[in-house]
Amino acid sequence: MKAGTIIRRPVKYTDIHVTLYLAAVNILVYVGTLLFPGLRIQLSLYPPAFIYGKMYWQLFTYMFVHGSFEHIFFNMFGLIMFGLAVERALGSKEFLLYYLVCGTASGALSLAAFVLTGHYNIALIGASGAVYAVLFAFAVVYPRSKVYFWGVLPIPSPVLVVIYAVIELVSQAVGFNGGVAHMTHLFGLAAAWLYFIIRTGINPVRVWKDAFKS
Repeated sequence: MKAGTIIRRPVKYTDIHVTLYLAAVNILVYVGTLLFPGLRIQLSLYPPAFIYGKMYWQLFTYMFVHGSFEHIFFNMFGLIMFGLAVERALGSKEFLLYYLVCGTASGALSLAAFVLTGHYNIALIGASGAVYAVLFAFAVVYPRSKVYFWGVLPIPSPVLVVIYAVIELVSQAVGFNGGVAHMTHLFGLAAAWLYFIIRTGINPVRVWKDAFKS
C-alpha cells in the first residue's frame, strides 16, 4: 500500500465525546501534580531531561501538565467549547488522532526552537498548542460560524484564527507575557494546517476563501 494511501486512510466514525475524556485526563494530571510535585518534573517537556536524560515521553505528556488553576481552566474551556463541535464533525477517533498529533508536533517544534536558540532552562507545559489546533479545526469545519471574541464581538471563525495568530506573533516578537509559550501556540496552528493538508487533502485557505465568496 502506498504511503499516501496509509496517511489518508479514513477511520471509522464514532462520537463518544472523547473531548470530555481528554479534559478529564488533564484535570487528573493537574491534581496529581498538586499531590505529587515531582510528577510535574517527570511529565513537563524540559530540554535537558529530554535530550540527556532520555525522557522521550515528555514530548507527549507535557500537553497534559498545567501550572495553575487559571491555566488549566482556560485551556479546558477552549477544548470543550470548540472540541465537542469538531469531534462531532470529524468523529472521535479522527479527532483524538488530530489532537495528539498536533499537540505532540507543537511540542517537538518548540523543543527544536529551544535548542536552536540555546534556551535549555525552559519547561514547556500545557495543552495550549493542541487547543489552538482545535480552534483552527473549528474554523475549517465551520468556516461560516461566528465566535464571540472576548464574549462580546461576533467574529467569523477563520478571522478569529488570524487574529489569534497575529496576537501570538506580536507577543512573541516583543516578549509580552514571558510566561506564555506564544511560539508553541503558533506551532499548534502550523501543525493543524499541515495536518489538514497532509492527512485530509483539504486546503484550509481555500475553504475559507470559498466560505467568504458564498
